[in-house]
Amino acid sequence: MSFYENRILPYLLEATMSGEEMVALRKATLAEVAGEVLEIGFGTGLNLPHYPAAVSRLTIVDPNEGGLRFVQRRIGAAPFEVKTQVLSGENLPMAAESFDCVVSTFTLCTIPDVTKAMGEIWRVLRANGRFHFVEHGLSNEPQVQKWQHRLTPLQKLVAGGCHLNRNMRELVTAQFAKVEMREGYWQEGGKLAGYLYQGVAQKACYRPFLLSLLLPLLTTLFTLSNLLAFSLSTA
Repeated sequence: MSFYENRILPYLLEATMSGEEMVALRKATLAEVAGEVLEIGFGTGLNLPHYPAAVSRLTIVDPNEGGLRFVQRRIGAAPFEVKTQVLSGENLPMAAESFDCVVSTFTLCTIPDVTKAMGEIWRVLRANGRFHFVEHGLSNEPQVQKWQHRLTPLQKLVAGGCHLNRNMRELVTAQFAKVEMREGYWQEGGKLAGYLYQGVAQKACYRPFLLSLLLPLLTTLFTLSNLLAFSLSTA
């Protein structure tokens, strides 16, 4: 991490990500979180005061050590155990099926290999575990999308790798079969960075992309079996 990302960016995030509307979004996203929880991209710990009493233990990961100066102050007030690790979401050291819930708020936009990170989130969730998220991303307006694509390289430089143009719906639904999600603009974010995706995804026994790979094979096998049955009946 650069001097800017370690020493300056955490203060900017603290100032810009703690408005009233942002607090309301965090509370709504975390309302049903429970049990053993993993938060990806903890930042400066702005979510911590809004976790419900149903949380028994929280593990937080973030590649930027700069945010830990804020985090340590907030951890002391938490009513549950909090474990911190400095690492990215693409290569989680936790065993499979370790957590009841995984949380991500305004984090998926910054992870370099976000598809790999989504796979890791799915892996560490227990059966029927839930992924709670609120993220900004690609707008539903073509004209806004054009500017999001154009300005993303600059955004990445000034905002810790943040992408304006990631389609969060596609990222989440590629890994999770059961997803409840709403999307739209929030007032404080403007058009370019203010299109939000908020929801909950539940881990099923299969991933949607695996099913899409298996369907053609199953269809072929079904057709062959029908042909074989027809041939035997007419023999």
